[in-house]
Amino acid sequence: MRKKAAVFSSLMLAVSVLVAGCGGATKEAGAGGEQKGAKTIKVANYFATDHPQNVALREKFKPMVEEKSGGTLKVQIYDNSTLGAEKEFYDGVRNGTIEMGIPGLIMQADVEKMAVPEWPFLFKDFNHVKKVLNGPIGQELTADLESKHGVHPLAWSANGFRMFSSNKTIDSMEDFKGLRIRMPNIPNYITLGKLLGANVTPMPISEVFSALEQKVVDGQDNPIATLRASGWYEVQSDVLESKHMFSPNIYIINSNFWKGLTPEQQKVIEEASKAAADYEFDLLEKSYEADKKFLQDKGIKFTTPSPEFAAEMEKASQPLYDEIYKKYPWAKELVEKIKAEAK
Repeated sequence: MRKKAAVFSSLMLAVSVLVAGCGGATKEAGAGGEQKGAKTIKVANYFATDHPQNVALREKFKPMVEEKSGGTLKVQIYDNSTLGAEKEFYDGVRNGTIEMGIPGLIMQADVEKMAVPEWPFLFKDFNHVKKVLNGPIGQELTADLESKHGVHPLAWSANGFRMFSSNKTIDSMEDFKGLRIRMPNIPNYITLGKLLGANVTPMPISEVFSALEQKVVDGQDNPIATLRASGWYEVQSDVLESKHMFSPNIYIINSNFWKGLTPEQQKVIEEASKAAADYEFDLLEKSYEADKKFLQDKGIKFTTPSPEFAAEMEKASQPLYDEIYKKYPWAKELVEKIKAEAK
């Protein structure tokens, strides 16, 4: 009997050691992020790895989500169009094959008010943008996103003020004539490019470098952080500081996945999204002068438009606004509210 008891005791000791070992592993995994049964959040975007957007995801969003969820959520970042160009990964978030994404305003064809932030010459500076997008107007813009597209909005982040890079100097309206410019395949962009006098070629961002290198197009428009991070300065010579549009990005999450989370997990993701987006805004704003110096050191010439040239560009965009006001009865009042926020 004592022999059996001894065997039983030895067996229980072995089991307890094994359980303790497993318990330590579980605790360690929890501290690092993942636990057994943890939900994985794939986050897709089209930005280069060292762009502020991905820096913010790595330094803020991922650690905050994994730590504050107690290891019940794990984050995997897919940058640089790894999961497809913007339309592909946006559709992936809509249908649930990708949990999260940070697209631009590709959804604006169906969700009309999502086009508003990229209307030309609308914002004065970064503070103006943040005040508008992080306030009631920003909520108004995203109000139909979930019901129409099945994605839940989390936070506004920044791509930045768009500028034209090209293989020649642009310092007058005349210089736009015949210039082959790549712009996103979004109607308002294409219309603006044409109104300025350029020949517009729409294409995904993933194809821009080769198009510039092979001289399929003469230039493109993007914030200079993207110009730097994507290496396009290797195949361009000039930048016009036109600030003709502000491009935001938006953190979105598949609605069904969102609804399947606990209230605590939802709160963690919301807080992490806002913290990362704020950090990215700050990084992008502060990086402008550093990016400009980097590009100048690489031989890029910067041209600041004269007040007269800037006014001519803005005036050229007016037919686009006339068209927008005719199409959307709410548009003029909304534009006036946005401009009033700059005061």
